[in-house]
Amino acid sequence: MRIITKFTVGTEQGINDLMQLTSTIATEKYVHLLSPETLENYLSKHFNEDELIREINSLSNQWLVVYANDKAVGYARLTTKGERPTYLSQQRLIRIADFGILQDHKEQAIKESLLDKCVSVSKSYDLIWINEYLENPLVSFFEQNGFCRENGVYQMEELPLASTYLIKRIHQNTI
Repeated sequence: MRIITKFTVGTEQGINDLMQLTSTIATEKYVHLLSPETLENYLSKHFNEDELIREINSLSNQWLVVYANDKAVGYARLTTKGERPTYLSQQRLIRIADFGILQDHKEQAIKESLLDKCVSVSKSYDLIWINEYLENPLVSFFEQNGFCRENGVYQMEELPLASTYLIKRIHQNTI
């Protein structure tokens, strides 16, 4: 299988790939955790074309798409905007705000390609952090790849789910 992860921009193809990926992955991720109404509200607010175009065009965001045999099968959004853990306010942070792979493409090599690109893009920062719901199977994947789970239970942004912070040091002189 040929796997490649690349930046995506606001072209028609890029928007179409992200529209498909973001809504499908969010549905797969949350369908068993949220009520149908909560899920529908979340999807319609965050995964509509206007919102996606706005987020793609934001200079605070970088979007990555992973392809397996030329098919878009996952994506990540890195961002410097939004709330951050207050105890890290003096650090140069970037957040993996979204990271997902379609359920029928969960191969380790696909996840690794996407995460490796996220880390590579983040080299100019001190830390990468993630706020992910506690039961997400990707939490253990992130931990296996150098992310440390912070003590405490937090809240997912805009969703009624308990979450955890995962932090990866890029430079050893941080924290």
